[in-house]
Amino acid sequence: MSDEFVNHEPDTPVTTENAETLELQRERDDFKDRWLRKGAEFDNYRKRVERERREQADQSVVDLLQELLPVVDDFDRALTVDAGEGGGAYRKGVELIHGKLHDLLRKQGVKAFDVLGADFDPNVHMAVMHEDSPEHREGEVIGELQKGYMLNDRLLRPAMVKVAKA
Repeated sequence: MSDEFVNHEPDTPVTTENAETLELQRERDDFKDRWLRKGAEFDNYRKRVERERREQADQSVVDLLQELLPVVDDFDRALTVDAGEGGGAYRKGVELIHGKLHDLLRKQGVKAFDVLGADFDPNVHMAVMHEDSPEHREGEVIGELQKGYMLNDRLLRPAMVKVAKA
Protein backbone atom coordinates (compact mmCIF):
# COMPACT_ATOMS: atom_id res chain seq x y z
CA MET A 1 0.00 0.00 0.00
CA SER A 2 1.44 3.39 -0.98
CA ASP A 3 1.76 6.29 1.49
CA GLU A 4 -0.64 8.55 -0.40
CA PHE A 5 -3.54 6.13 0.05
CA VAL A 6 -3.62 5.91 3.83
CA ASN A 7 -6.75 4.35 5.17
CA HIS A 8 -8.20 6.49 7.96
CA GLU A 9 -11.11 4.21 8.72
CA PRO A 10 -10.13 0.64 9.59
CA ASP A 11 -13.14 -1.07 8.04
CA THR A 12 -13.09 0.85 4.74
CA PRO A 13 -10.97 -0.64 1.99
CA VAL A 14 -8.57 1.78 0.28
CA THR A 15 -9.80 2.58 -3.18
CA THR A 16 -9.07 5.30 -5.66
CA GLU A 17 -12.50 6.79 -5.01
CA ASN A 18 -11.88 6.89 -1.23
CA ALA A 19 -8.45 8.45 -1.76
CA GLU A 20 -9.94 11.10 -4.05
CA THR A 21 -12.68 11.79 -1.49
CA LEU A 22 -10.11 12.14 1.29
CA GLU A 23 -8.02 14.47 -0.88
CA LEU A 24 -11.09 16.59 -1.72
CA GLN A 25 -12.02 16.75 1.98
CA ARG A 26 -8.48 17.88 2.86
CA GLU A 27 -8.66 20.52 0.12
CA ARG A 28 -12.07 21.65 1.34
CA ASP A 29 -10.80 21.92 4.91
CA ASP A 30 -7.74 23.85 3.71
CA PHE A 31 -9.89 26.29 1.70
CA LYS A 32 -12.29 26.73 4.63
CA ASP A 33 -9.38 27.41 6.99
CA ARG A 34 -7.85 29.96 4.59
CA TRP A 35 -11.25 31.61 4.07
CA LEU A 36 -11.77 31.93 7.85
CA ARG A 37 -8.26 33.36 8.29
CA LYS A 38 -8.79 35.90 5.50
CA GLY A 39 -12.09 36.93 7.06
CA ALA A 40 -10.38 37.44 10.43
CA GLU A 41 -7.51 39.35 8.78
CA PHE A 42 -9.98 41.62 7.00
CA ASP A 43 -11.92 42.23 10.20
CA ASN A 44 -8.68 43.16 12.00
CA TYR A 45 -7.72 45.45 9.10
CA ARG A 46 -11.12 47.16 9.18
CA LYS A 47 -10.88 47.72 12.95
CA ARG A 48 -7.32 49.07 12.65
CA VAL A 49 -8.28 51.50 9.86
CA GLU A 50 -11.28 52.72 11.88
CA ARG A 51 -9.14 53.20 14.98
CA GLU A 52 -6.48 55.10 12.96
CA ARG A 53 -9.19 57.28 11.41
CA ARG A 54 -10.59 58.12 14.86
CA GLU A 55 -7.09 58.89 16.19
CA GLN A 56 -6.37 61.12 13.19
CA ALA A 57 -9.65 63.00 13.68
CA ASP A 58 -8.94 63.40 17.40
CA GLN A 59 -5.44 64.69 16.64
CA SER A 60 -6.87 67.18 14.13
CA VAL A 61 -9.20 68.53 16.83
CA VAL A 62 -6.29 68.79 19.28
CA ASP A 63 -4.16 70.61 16.70
CA LEU A 64 -6.94 73.10 15.97
CA LEU A 65 -7.60 73.73 19.65
CA GLN A 66 -3.90 74.29 20.31
CA GLU A 67 -3.81 76.88 17.54
CA LEU A 68 -6.90 78.55 18.99
CA LEU A 69 -5.52 78.89 22.53
CA PRO A 70 -3.17 81.83 21.69
CA VAL A 71 -6.23 83.72 20.42
CA VAL A 72 -7.97 83.01 23.74
CA ASP A 73 -4.86 84.30 25.53
CA ASP A 74 -4.96 87.50 23.47
CA PHE A 75 -8.61 88.07 24.40
CA ASP A 76 -7.79 87.43 28.07
CA ARG A 77 -5.01 90.04 27.91
CA ALA A 78 -7.22 92.50 26.03
CA LEU A 79 -9.79 92.33 28.80
CA THR A 80 -7.21 93.23 31.45
CA VAL A 81 -6.55 96.61 29.78
CA ASP A 82 -8.62 99.64 30.76
CA ALA A 83 -10.71 100.66 27.75
CA GLY A 84 -10.73 104.30 28.85
CA GLU A 85 -13.45 106.82 28.06
CA GLY A 86 -15.68 105.87 25.19
CA GLY A 87 -14.31 102.34 25.10
CA GLY A 88 -17.26 100.74 26.87
CA ALA A 89 -18.92 99.54 23.67
CA TYR A 90 -15.62 98.20 22.37
CA ARG A 91 -14.99 96.37 25.65
CA LYS A 92 -18.52 94.93 25.62
CA GLY A 93 -17.91 93.55 22.10
CA VAL A 94 -14.61 91.98 23.14
CA GLU A 95 -16.29 90.45 26.21
CA LEU A 96 -19.02 89.01 23.97
CA ILE A 97 -16.48 87.41 21.61
CA HIS A 98 -14.44 86.21 24.59
CA GLY A 99 -17.53 84.56 26.09
CA LYS A 100 -18.43 82.83 22.81
CA LEU A 101 -14.89 81.55 22.45
CA HIS A 102 -14.93 80.11 25.97
CA ASP A 103 -18.35 78.53 25.31
CA LEU A 104 -16.97 76.88 22.18
CA LEU A 105 -14.00 75.52 24.10
CA ARG A 106 -16.24 74.27 26.92
CA LYS A 107 -18.47 72.42 24.40
CA GLN A 108 -15.37 70.68 23.05
CA GLY A 109 -14.35 69.57 26.57
CA VAL A 110 -11.58 72.15 27.02
CA LYS A 111 -11.16 73.77 30.42
CA ALA A 112 -8.47 75.86 32.07
CA PHE A 113 -7.05 74.57 35.32
CA ASP A 114 -5.99 76.48 38.42
CA VAL A 115 -2.32 76.52 39.32
CA LEU A 116 -1.74 79.19 41.98
CA GLY A 117 -0.83 77.66 45.33
CA ALA A 118 -0.43 74.18 43.88
CA ASP A 119 2.76 72.15 44.10
CA PHE A 120 4.79 72.23 40.91
CA ASP A 121 3.94 69.21 38.75
CA PRO A 122 6.06 68.79 35.61
CA ASN A 123 3.20 66.82 34.03
CA VAL A 124 0.94 69.89 33.88
CA HIS A 125 3.23 72.85 34.59
CA MET A 126 6.10 74.38 32.67
CA ALA A 127 8.35 76.32 35.05
CA VAL A 128 9.75 79.37 33.27
CA MET A 129 10.84 81.26 36.38
CA HIS A 130 12.03 80.48 39.89
CA GLU A 131 11.80 83.16 42.56
CA ASP A 132 13.10 83.32 46.10
CA SER A 133 10.09 83.60 48.35
CA PRO A 134 10.33 82.99 52.11
CA GLU A 135 6.52 83.25 52.54
CA HIS A 136 5.88 80.32 50.14
CA ARG A 137 6.94 76.71 50.42
CA GLU A 138 9.58 75.19 48.13
CA GLY A 139 8.07 74.16 44.77
CA GLU A 140 4.82 76.09 45.22
CA VAL A 141 3.42 77.75 42.11
CA ILE A 142 3.32 81.50 42.90
CA GLY A 143 2.54 82.94 39.49
CA GLU A 144 0.80 82.01 36.26
CA LEU A 145 2.27 83.45 33.07
CA GLN A 146 0.06 81.47 30.69
CA LYS A 147 -3.01 79.37 31.46
CA GLY A 148 -2.91 75.64 31.13
CA TYR A 149 -5.76 73.70 29.51
CA MET A 150 -7.10 70.17 29.67
CA LEU A 151 -9.07 68.45 26.93
CA ASN A 152 -11.34 66.18 28.95
CA ASP A 153 -8.72 64.23 30.99
CA ARG A 154 -5.84 64.90 28.61
CA LEU A 155 -3.35 67.77 28.86
CA LEU A 156 -3.85 70.14 25.95
CA ARG A 157 -1.32 72.77 27.01
CA PRO A 158 0.77 73.00 30.19
CA ALA A 159 0.54 76.12 32.30
CA MET A 160 3.60 78.39 32.23
CA VAL A 161 4.33 79.16 35.85
CA LYS A 162 6.63 80.91 38.30
CA VAL A 163 7.77 78.60 41.10
CA ALA A 164 8.95 79.52 44.61
CA LYS A 165 12.30 78.39 45.90
CA ALA A 166 13.33 78.51 49.53
